Amino acid sequence: MLSIGLGLFLVERPRAGLEIMPLMVGDTPATIMRVPQTVGPVVVLAHGVGMTRQAMQPLQLTLARAGYITVSYDALGHGRNSGVPRLQELRAELAAVSTAALAQPGADGRLALLGYRLGAEVAVHQAEVDDRVAAVIALSLPSDVEVPSGVSDNLLLVNGFQGDVWPLLSGWITDETAADDDVISGRVVSVPLMAGAGLLYTPVTLRETRDWLNTRFGRPYRNGIASIAAPVLLIVLGIVVLGLPLADLLPAGRVLPEVPSGAFWSLALAPMILTPLTLFWVETSLLSAVAADYLALHLALFGALVLVGLTVEGDMPQLRGVWPGLAVAGYGLLTIGIVLDRYVTGFLPQGGHWLVMAALLPGAVLTMVADAALSQAGRARAWRRWAVRLALLASLAIAAVLGGEELFFLFALLPVMVFFYLSFGVVGGWVGRRTGSAFAMGLGLGVALAWLLAVRLPLGSILP
Repeated sequence: MLSIGLGLFLVERPRAGLEIMPLMVGDTPATIMRVPQTVGPVVVLAHGVGMTRQAMQPLQLTLARAGYITVSYDALGHGRNSGVPRLQELRAELAAVSTAALAQPGADGRLALLGYRLGAEVAVHQAEVDDRVAAVIALSLPSDVEVPSGVSDNLLLVNGFQGDVWPLLSGWITDETAADDDVISGRVVSVPLMAGAGLLYTPVTLRETRDWLNTRFGRPYRNGIASIAAPVLLIVLGIVVLGLPLADLLPAGRVLPEVPSGAFWSLALAPMILTPLTLFWVETSLLSAVAADYLALHLALFGALVLVGLTVEGDMPQLRGVWPGLAVAGYGLLTIGIVLDRYVTGFLPQGGHWLVMAALLPGAVLTMVADAALSQAGRARAWRRWAVRLALLASLAIAAVLGGEELFFLFALLPVMVFFYLSFGVVGGWVGRRTGSAFAMGLGLGVALAWLLAVRLPLGSILP
C-alpha cells in the first residue's frame, strides 16, 4: 500500500495547479492542459500508432507547466476515436485540432506541433502546408520520411539511439554550430540506449522539448519536468504485490506434477516455429484492426499445439477454477487497467475494439492455459516459466519478420507482452500456485491479455 500511495502522490503532483479539461473536435476526443489564465503559444501533441493521448502526458504536463496551452488527442482509430486512420485524414484531423486549440482563450496565435512516430510524420507534413506552425518537434521520425526544406529549420528531431541521424539531415545547421544568432536552425538530439515509447518518458526528451520551444518562442522561463514513469511503475508494483495476500484468500489446491524435460522442450519450442511457418500461407484480412486477425490465429494455433501435445503426454489441465480465473482478470483489469488508462494508454475498448477483443479471446485463453500448464500453474522453476514465455515472444517476432510490412506492428506488441507478464502474469502466477489450477490461471490471464492487446491495436490500416 505504501508503494501505491507514494506512486499516486508523485504521479499526481505535476497536475497540481493545472487546468485539465476535455475537448471534442468533431468526433475527435482531446484533452487541454494549461495553467489557468495562461496567455501564450499553443502546442498540439500527436501520438504514434497503437497509442493514445495518455502516452503524451509526460510531455504535455511538462509543457503545460512551462506556460504553454497544450492539447493532446486520440487520433483516428485509436483510443476513444473509432475512425479509420488513413494518412490524409490524419493530417486533416491534426489541422482541425490545431484550429480548435488556437481558438482557446489565451492562445496568442503561435502554434507548435509535437509528434511521435506516425504523429511526427503527420506533424512534419502538416507544418509544410500550415503557415500557423512556428515549430515542430519530431520524436522517432520514421527514417523514410523526407523532411521538407521549409520545415527543417524549425524542427527539433529526437532519436532513440546515438548516431541515428539520417543522411537527409546531414546538411543541417545545428544550434551548437550556428555562427549567426539570427539563423533559425534545426536541431538533432540522440538519446543513447533509449528506444520505442520510452523516448516519451526520458528526462532528456522532456528537457530538450521544453528548452527548444522556449528558445523558438523567446520564453526564458524554466520549470521542472514531469517525469512520471517511475511513479507509475511504483503504483503497478504495489498492485502486483497486493495480489499475493488476496490470492491467499482462495481455496488451496494441490501442486501440479512437472512436465518431463523432453516433453517440456518439445512443447515449448515446436509451436514457436510451427505456428508462424504454418500461418505464413494463410491470408488474414477479416478484422478492422492492424494485424488483429493474424494475431488471433497465431495465439489460437500456438496454444492449441501445446495443449494437444499435453493431451498426448497425459498432462492436459483439468477444466476447473472458473471463478478464481475470472477474479484474476477482474482484479488486474480494475486496478492495473485504471492506472494505465489514466497515465499511460487508453484502456476502455471502443466500438470495433470489442469485436477485436472477442476475436482474440479464444486464442489468448488457449495460449495462457498452455503457459500455465507448462509452468505447473506458476510453481515451475523460474527458467521454465520464462522459457515458455520467451517462446511465445520469439514466435511473434518470427511472424513479424516473415510477414513483412503487413505484420511489422507485431514488434510493437512485444514490449506490451513483457509488461503483461511482469504485472498481470505475476498476479496470475500467485493465483495458480494457490489453487493448483492451470485452467484458473490461464483463463484469467487470457481474458486480461485479449483486453490488453485489443485496446493496443489501432482500428483500420495506416494507408496513404
